[in-house]
Amino acid sequence: MSGTISLFEAYNRTAYPLVGHGKRNIQVLKDVLSELDGKMESDVYGSGKLIEDFQNKIAKFLGKEAAVFFPSGTMAQQIAMRIWSEKKGIKRVAYHPLCHLEIHEEEGLKHLHGIESLLLADKTRLIQLEDVLNMDTNISCLLLELPQREIGGELPSYEELEAISAFCREKGIILHLDGARLLEVLPYYEKSAEQICSLFDSVYISFYKGIGGIAGAILAGDEAFVKESVIWKRRHGGDLISLYPYVLSADHFFMQRQDRFQQYYEDAKELAGLYNDCQGITTRPVVPVSNMFHIHFSLPKAKLEPVLVAVYEETGVGFITRLNHVDDETSYCEVNIGDQFASIPKEVIHQAFHVLNQRLQEALQEK
Repeated sequence: MSGTISLFEAYNRTAYPLVGHGKRNIQVLKDVLSELDGKMESDVYGSGKLIEDFQNKIAKFLGKEAAVFFPSGTMAQQIAMRIWSEKKGIKRVAYHPLCHLEIHEEEGLKHLHGIESLLLADKTRLIQLEDVLNMDTNISCLLLELPQREIGGELPSYEELEAISAFCREKGIILHLDGARLLEVLPYYEKSAEQICSLFDSVYISFYKGIGGIAGAILAGDEAFVKESVIWKRRHGGDLISLYPYVLSADHFFMQRQDRFQQYYEDAKELAGLYNDCQGITTRPVVPVSNMFHIHFSLPKAKLEPVLVAVYEETGVGFITRLNHVDDETSYCEVNIGDQFASIPKEVIHQAFHVLNQRLQEALQEK
């Protein structure tokens, strides 16, 4: 059987999947709606008590004057860059080479808004204070992503964030936070969301990643910024007749999980330790700084996938859902820890890693 099914299929058949909160199926929404009064009024084109109460709640959580709900973070962040570029009169923004706007949005910022990008640092490391101090300051906005997903979810020190924020304010540069995974980094920094967001002029957070909602995002800042964001949301077609399925699931899982990220963080460190004890595996970071990290294997994707499928079938434990090809010698994947890890008996996890280590050793010897 192991040779006929994909890694993703094998993972979904396991009794003990290690990562995430569970399957993203229709039951997620049914569970949310089952607890609500069916006579509750929906939102209408971005207005109404349902959506406005949620926006106010998240604005307060982030320590910002106002917030607006978007159907996607891609829309929210491009709009943020447009507003700040027009405010400063400079259609150029700076961010990391592996920023979502640079690698996942088909140059939307350039083609939809005519905004150019200045890439700081390189693809192998974080943006550092030195990069900011030495950059061309003829930009409207600097975007920082916390954590930097594409390099394993690494984070700068809080002191470095404070220094970057102070420099931007001194130079009149807007500082925007890609906080898609903001809640995930609070345990590492030992700061509140409000404390971190106080360093930034605007902030975006996602509701489908660590929070586990269906979809949706919040863009927050001062009243003038949010008022302009609402206009651009309409221009982008983001004002659906109703967004309540997204808003209700975002609210439900935000309330359910906002206090669990410390546990997810501790679980991630435990899991990374188990991986690093296996032959031919290293994690980045070695010790995670949030509930996500990357796993690097000394085997190529084509050779590793059947090994993993066989281990899944033997142990009932699912380690990862997919692998990324690097070259003929190595592969890697990303993992995010959620509710599922803590529900699995420790002896089951340890036995599965024992089997995984054995199978990896055999595969490496054949290599």
